[in-house]
Amino acid sequence: MLKRLCVATASIFICLVYITSAASDGSVTQQCLSCICEAISGCNVTSGCSGNVCGAFRLSWGYWADAGKPTLEDDDPEKAEAFKNCALDANCASTAVQGYVNRFSQDCNGDGKVDCDDFALLHIVGGYGCVGATLPDAHGKRYKQCKEILGKV
Repeated sequence: MLKRLCVATASIFICLVYITSAASDGSVTQQCLSCICEAISGCNVTSGCSGNVCGAFRLSWGYWADAGKPTLEDDDPEKAEAFKNCALDANCASTAVQGYVNRFSQDCNGDGKVDCDDFALLHIVGGYGCVGATLPDAHGKRYKQCKEILGKV
């Protein structure tokens, strides 16, 4: 048990370092971004693309488009590679997550406030299906562990 906690703590620390360099102004805190990243992929910053999702946040083209098609500096959102370039870059992917959750911001879990729990649901379940939804077991477990380690997110 202690070994798993140490591994989880180390993983979240690495994720925080990754996201801290990436997060910008917005309603989603760096800690929240870290826990979303941890929940969705274990914040595997070396993951490329698999199927239709890319990067540590496992972004799809549709998600990226809904987020406003953020791009790397001097990249054209209409270029075929723009989505992949963004999804694989910490700064750009974090901007996409912020854009998406800001666009679909809502009280998904019905607790009377819009916070990181709602942002995680928006990111993982989607903006059109988050109300009353819960995080899938594996995602929910990693998200909860991250929140416990980081404290208030």
